[in-house]
Amino acid sequence: MTTEPVPVWPGEFVGLPDVGNVFVRSAPALSGNAQPAVFVHGLGGASTNWTDLMDVLRRPAAGGSKPDLPALHGEALDLPGFGYSPVPADGDYSVTGRAKAVIGLIEQRRNGPVHLIGNSLGGAVCTRVAALRPDLIRTLTLISPALPDLWPRPLPLRVSVLCAPGLGAWALRRVGLIPAEVRTATVVKDVYADPALMHPVRYAEATAEVLRRDELDYHNEVMIASARALIAEYTRPGPLSLWRDAARVSAPTLVLYGSHDRLVRSALAGRAARVFQRARVVVLPQTGHVAMMERPTWVAREIRALLSSVARAQRTAARRSVPGLAGAGGAG
Repeated sequence: MTTEPVPVWPGEFVGLPDVGNVFVRSAPALSGNAQPAVFVHGLGGASTNWTDLMDVLRRPAAGGSKPDLPALHGEALDLPGFGYSPVPADGDYSVTGRAKAVIGLIEQRRNGPVHLIGNSLGGAVCTRVAALRPDLIRTLTLISPALPDLWPRPLPLRVSVLCAPGLGAWALRRVGLIPAEVRTATVVKDVYADPALMHPVRYAEATAEVLRRDELDYHNEVMIASARALIAEYTRPGPLSLWRDAARVSAPTLVLYGSHDRLVRSALAGRAARVFQRARVVVLPQTGHVAMMERPTWVAREIRALLSSVARAQRTAARRSVPGLAGAGGAG
């Protein structure tokens, strides 16, 4: 890989009621035919996880073959306590509390409905947002969403250790003694199917972020509280569960799984296809947990296919609403 990746997108602090300040990065669309999109990262991640995908999606479709297909004006927030966002003002680390931050951002921007895109914990948050506020959502894309799954696997069990009183804090302190470069390489190995696909510049950025986090006196607390909140969702009873939220989602939905994901099983693809009302579910080959980072062009292709299907449905509905055009599909 000789081509230098795009720099991380600039951002600003946005004040949200009850939540406080959140840091939001923006990637302006390179087309007048643009629609808003909001990106939500996973546990331990940040808005920078979306840098490359936002760059692809802000551009018109290659070759202009689909002129009605919008470019996306992307905004990616650091969830409260992650990235550059301070801890939430109300101390709420629950999935519902995270959803409140996303809803607050969309309402503050006054640009809904948006294309909502989330990964892992962010996928769980986006599922709840789409269930609670369908009026704010144009389409929903979930990348390895952290929806409840109690099948035991080594890596998720490591995350669950953070929930144990005392043990989580001790484990994070021990991890903090490991050199930042080693910690970065370990995380990349956990979430990529092929760590070689991560550009050296991105490695350097990730390592710098680890060092920056080491200086934050609240980072371990946020990780533990967020892990506990996610585990709580996994054990929540039926009517209140994230899978029940998924069944309530009415927006056109794309769910992407990675064939080599060590955190979220691709076997859940079948359940997702049954539960979401209007979903296309895809398992990406040779892909890990963060497909938007490992395979941004593949993810962009699938999102554009979703946007294209929505545009076709809208054209069909428009034709049917015009007298005399309902049966004229082959006239032009």
